[in-house]
Amino acid sequence: MGRSLVLNASFEPLAVVTARRAVVLVLKEKAEILESNGMVFRSEKLAIPAPSVVRLQYFVRVPYRARASLTRRAVFARDEWTCQYCGRPAENVDHVIPRSRGGTHTWENVVAACRRCNARKENRLHGEIGLRLRRRPYVPRDGLRLSLGRLEPEWEPYLARTNGHKRAARVAGNGRPA
Repeated sequence: MGRSLVLNASFEPLAVVTARRAVVLVLKEKAEILESNGMVFRSEKLAIPAPSVVRLQYFVRVPYRARASLTRRAVFARDEWTCQYCGRPAENVDHVIPRSRGGTHTWENVVAACRRCNARKENRLHGEIGLRLRRRPYVPRDGLRLSLGRLEPEWEPYLARTNGHKRAARVAGNGRPA
């Protein structure tokens, strides 16, 4: 089953839902299909393309968030699913300064780590056992992209940013972003 990007009426990205949920939004006339991934949902009397990008028919007000939410998925996405100590695929989240030593659970103290490095480090500082961070942990600017996980190629035009702020609602004659 595929995933679909849901856009606000202003073309601002809101969330990712299953393709099945996106079809329900389209059937209830709450959204329109902008991009399809080639699959088709079929019933006895209806065939509808599986949406990859849908746009809501009405505007949804979204509360402003100053910082991206700190979640496992977001940490892995920020660190590109690689261990920040050795570069192998990451499976765990590690506190650079362990919580048992007064470290906090913040973006600046959490990194993705492989199982081996995480077990080797335990509750010590990385310098004590000869591990080096490949890059310093940081607070990501774009929390939405982190929450999306892996991106589908059809989503890129709708996720493009202008001036580092919210997507401009420039619309071409076909109703799609320019």
